[in-house]
Formats: sequence, C-alpha cells, structure tokens
Amino acid sequence: MEVLKVSSKSNPNAVAGALAGYLREKGSAEIQAIGAGAINQAVKAVAIARGFVAPSGMDLICIPAFTDVEIDGEERTAIKLIVEPR
Repeated sequence: MEVLKVSSKSNPNAVAGALAGYLREKGSAEIQAIGAGAINQAVKAVAIARGFVAPSGMDLICIPAFTDVEIDGEERTAIKLIVEPR
C-alpha cells in the first residue's frame, strides 16, 4: 500500500491529487500524519479527493488507526488513514 506523509505545511489540494492518483492506480492508499496540524491537512485532503474521484463513480472510505514511527531515532505515534473505495 502506498504511504503519503502529510505535514502541517502540506497543501491539501496537492495531497488530494496524489491520493486520487494512487487510488485510481493501486486501489488503496495510506496517509500518515503526526500532530494536530498535519492531521487537519490530511483529513481535508481526503475530503477533497472524494470530490476528485466521485465523477468516476468511486466513493471513498477512510479507516483511522494509530501507528508507531521512528523519527531521528525517537519513537513517535502517528495517525494513519487508510483510504480505499467503498
């Protein structure tokens, strides 16, 4: 599954475009975000991507989960959003 990493400075329209591309190509994608700002941008991107893929008859679902990631040798907890067609 493809992993898109989102930060608080990510452009939600750009992330949504990448997400829509992965969904059309691979069928599902995973978004990882750490922190409130990054999660905000990730959720906006999922909402925008729904609009991008809706004309082709695809409806998206989003499954939130926790995941542990290592950044600079330090364990952090991230939110992962698994996005796939319904």
